[in-house]
Amino acid sequence: MKIICNNEKLIEELQLILNLFFNKEEQENLSYEFKINTSVENLCVSTQAFVVPNNLEITNKHEISKQEKENISKYVKRYAKITFYELLEKLTNKTMPYGSLTGIRPTKLFYELKDKLGSGLLAKQELIKTFKVSKEKAELIYLITQNQKCIIKNDKLVDLYINLPFCTSRCYYCSFISANINACAHLVEPYVDALIKEITAVKNLINKKNLIVKTIYIGGGTPTAFSAEQLDRILNELNFNVNEFTVEAGRPDTITKEKLEVLHKHNVTRISINPQSFNDKTLKAIGRNHTTKDIIEAYKMALPFNFKINMDLIAGLNGETFNNFKKSLLKTLEFEPNNITIHTLSIKRGSNLKENGGNISNESEVVKMVDFAYKKLLDNGYSPYYMYKQKNMLGNLENIGYTKPNCECVFNIDSMEEVASVIACGANGISKRYYSNENRIERCANVKDIKEYITRIDEMIERKAELFE
Repeated sequence: MKIICNNEKLIEELQLILNLFFNKEEQENLSYEFKINTSVENLCVSTQAFVVPNNLEITNKHEISKQEKENISKYVKRYAKITFYELLEKLTNKTMPYGSLTGIRPTKLFYELKDKLGSGLLAKQELIKTFKVSKEKAELIYLITQNQKCIIKNDKLVDLYINLPFCTSRCYYCSFISANINACAHLVEPYVDALIKEITAVKNLINKKNLIVKTIYIGGGTPTAFSAEQLDRILNELNFNVNEFTVEAGRPDTITKEKLEVLHKHNVTRISINPQSFNDKTLKAIGRNHTTKDIIEAYKMALPFNFKINMDLIAGLNGETFNNFKKSLLKTLEFEPNNITIHTLSIKRGSNLKENGGNISNESEVVKMVDFAYKKLLDNGYSPYYMYKQKNMLGNLENIGYTKPNCECVFNIDSMEEVASVIACGANGISKRYYSNENRIERCANVKDIKEYITRIDEMIERKAELFE
């Protein structure tokens, strides 16, 4: 199977569309040859796609504005993908829930269309008509944006992200750059020292530029894999007056009363306690070092501290059936957490699942899981408030965060919609500077490797100073 295009820069994007319809084995065994030609005349993008030997052909023309022509490559890519999607849809008699969309943030496209067309309802119709998004997913995107009332575009506001890339074990689906904290114990204290040096420099930068920290988010890895003393040292540096301060405590087996006391002392407002599944057999198979009993005990331990609590579940784990997932969701609802995030399993490059293979759920079962979660969570007073997609997700589905009224995580919305600057500290932290008037983002990344981060900390500090100059 081969893609031929007169614009070679498009082939990688077109491959993403092809992957929606044919898996790797099917692509190797089928003898299709796809030819896609694009052209731009005046204010019109024309795309023709046809397949050999079937001789099936699709031709589209899309008008663009003078303003859009300034970024013509973006629209050529967009309309080429739409045309190729329509060709494959007719060839296979299959449809995809998100149509021709392969990007991480479908809601960002919705906001763009809303600004252009003047209303959310027209934007929703455009997703369905032009981009071939299903009515159900277009409605979901629309509903999520309706629940994002807390977006504030102000170039003086920043979100502060701290990355602690250590874990107690590696889950089979994980592709994050993180280290086993037991095997790399010798790196932990040097890492904390370097991180505090970076945070100190960032505080000086914030003061110098008269920036205001809106939210703080400590992620990983698993931040609570660190000791209470190490957490205390780090949090002691984060003395900003914010309404939202999140620490991921995702592994129940890393949570202790002493650590919760440290978080409470430093005014942390929300944590995560992530089951992923309430099936002990599944937890063992995916590399988690805890049981369902540990989840329950950790949750009860956290309640007296009055944190807002998020709980994650993953649809598609280790061959789970719909009934397995249903039991986990119903168990999660018994706790009545403030937020529940439903992830769809993604087979990520760099994960043990991708490299070594592993058991996954049937895609039709995963669709049932995600649909059931949506209806059940809405029935129980939760609303979807942010979403994102990843490559190679089962069923071409999505990850959705659900919230009880007035309990949304502002950092999650800012991060997914990219409507705020982010100053990121720690290995693999990516800082973003948002220019609201231009709706433009500039980025700079810290190095991924923990050892390199420690030895090159001064360079990481300088990178952020240049970004916010």
